[in-house]
Amino acid sequence: MSNKITVIGAGNVGATCADVMASRELAADIVLLDIKEGMAEGKAMDIMQTSSLREFDTRVTGVTGDYQATENSDIVVITSGIPRKPGMTREDLIGTNANIVKSVADSVLKYSPNAIFVIISNPMDTMTYLTLKSCGLPANRVIGMGGTLDSARFKYSLSKALNVPSTEIQAFVIGGHGDTTMIPLIRFATYNGIPVSELLSKELSDKAVADTMVGGATLTKLLGTSAWYAPGAACASLVESVVRDQKKVLPCSVLLNGEYGQKDIAMGVPVVLGKNGCEKIIDYKLNGAEQDLFNKSAEAVRGMNSVLHEMKVI
Repeated sequence: MSNKITVIGAGNVGATCADVMASRELAADIVLLDIKEGMAEGKAMDIMQTSSLREFDTRVTGVTGDYQATENSDIVVITSGIPRKPGMTREDLIGTNANIVKSVADSVLKYSPNAIFVIISNPMDTMTYLTLKSCGLPANRVIGMGGTLDSARFKYSLSKALNVPSTEIQAFVIGGHGDTTMIPLIRFATYNGIPVSELLSKELSDKAVADTMVGGATLTKLLGTSAWYAPGAACASLVESVVRDQKKVLPCSVLLNGEYGQKDIAMGVPVVLGKNGCEKIIDYKLNGAEQDLFNKSAEAVRGMNSVLHEMKVI
């Protein structure tokens, strides 16, 4: 355990991600950075005061705006940006968050030119694409987290419908990380190898899909801001597969070059995550209806990406 991970943004999501990664001892050092004076330092100290209780040896350090402290990071998680408020879509955040994410990525690369980037900031697919294009990084080193979170929410929705543990369910969500662009693949969902479609009525299956697609908006309405426990844990799981070279297959937003019929776009697809980041894209052989949904999702994501060109940030 000699690697180093940096989390940019010490808000709810960033701090939760750092907390979960520390408890799993995914790095010798985790740096939590924020622009708000004292925020990262306080969150890091709070996490470290649990180390004797939860028995982990990872050192979590908080800093205010000092990117030099992030030097030689192996993985950098970007959570920076304004969170969603009730009534806002992820797309509403693009103007503000694009400038923030680009500035953060540029600052980090000065000190960690070989880092693998994990993007959480919304709209996540567009922020992933922005990081790829503005920084000129190889595709394997920029990974958007959204599909991993959406898939966890899909498993939760299915577990409620089936009244079984979500850990016994395999289910994936692909496409854009948006309320109308994500695609929960109900055809591939299984419970201990049994297709969910054989266990649930179409009505309950459709409800699980619908609940998944508005999972983030539902929580935003309840909480008054974006969720953080599940997003933080989803990011930590993604990072763990990279750090431990686990070769897990997780849905992530990555640059497509012909896969799933799309090019020059970052979208959620199943990928193999290992020490080199995104090591392989898995082809799920979508049927006609699923491919149509994926193409429509791509159109929506491209529409958001066009704003980046209008803003001249890429």
